[in-house]
Parts: sequence; structure tokens; C-alpha cells
Amino acid sequence: MPLERIEILSAEELRRTVNRLASQIVERSGDLSKLVLLGIYTRGVPLAKTIMEQINALEQIEVPLGAIDITFYRDDFDTIGVRTPAKTEISFDLTGKTVVLIDDVIYKGRTIRAALDAVNDYGRPEVIRLAVLIDRGHREVPIHPDYIGKQLPTAKEEMIKVYLQETDGRDGVELVKG
Repeated sequence: MPLERIEILSAEELRRTVNRLASQIVERSGDLSKLVLLGIYTRGVPLAKTIMEQINALEQIEVPLGAIDITFYRDDFDTIGVRTPAKTEISFDLTGKTVVLIDDVIYKGRTIRAALDAVNDYGRPEVIRLAVLIDRGHREVPIHPDYIGKQLPTAKEEMIKVYLQETDGRDGVELVKG
């Protein structure tokens, strides 16, 4: 049986969703001089970059951007297999900062749990918040995003595919069934 692909967000809808996430982050962050964004590899990194660019355009400030690899913090190597780690790039101290972790999809919550562990190796932020493009439910750990682009309850056998220009050559989000 062929896979059924259903468009969830078009390129234009994705752009609007990211702009809304950026606006919400600005509204809730208070002192923007303390704000830093950390994208989680793989698609959280270009997503964080796009959000940073939108915040910079809205507020005429330079928000620091970092990228975090969580490979060695994961607890599910048996199911994900061997991966080559990416390079964590955090060129600033996180102590006392408002850190917004950014990822494309939250599902079970294990990626975010690993990211929280990784963040602690780079300082002690004042607060850590979570922004995700898609929340598909099915948590296994008590983690809930602060900023959600779209809530999309899914069946466990379904998948969400996020396409970003920087990594995939196009923008959009699909629900894959089958």
C-alpha cells in the first residue's frame, strides 16, 4: 500500500506560523537582551535561524543563536541506531539567560529531555522555554512546549515530515500515513 501524504502546512502557512512563533517569543521573553535561541539538530537549527531572523527584523536586535546536538544525551540508541553527531555550537554562556529551545516536531518528549540535559553543560539559564513547529502528542515524559506552531494529534503509526528550504530545498509540513 503506497504512503498517503497530506499537506498540513504549505510554504506560506509555514512562514506565517514561524512569524507567529517569533512574535510570541518576543512577547513572553521580557528583557530581550537575555534572550538566546538554541536549535536542536537537525531541523530545529534552520527553524531557530528563521525565528531569530524574524525577531531581529521585528525588534531590530541581534538575538544570539546556537545549535545543540543531543546524540550523546539520548536514552534510545536501541531504537534510533548509530548516528554521527553534529557539532554543538554555543559561543556564549547560558547562565542567567532566557533560553528558547527550538525543534520541528515534539512527539514522545525524549529529544527535549536529552536537550535539557545537554543545556546544563553550557551554563545555568534563568529559564528554559520550548518552541516547536508541530506538537503531535503521545508524550512519554512530562514535557510540554511553551510555544506551539500547530497542534496536530496523530496516530502512533503516522509520521510528520517537516521540509525546510535549508535542509530539504522546499518548505512545508506533511502528515504521512501508511
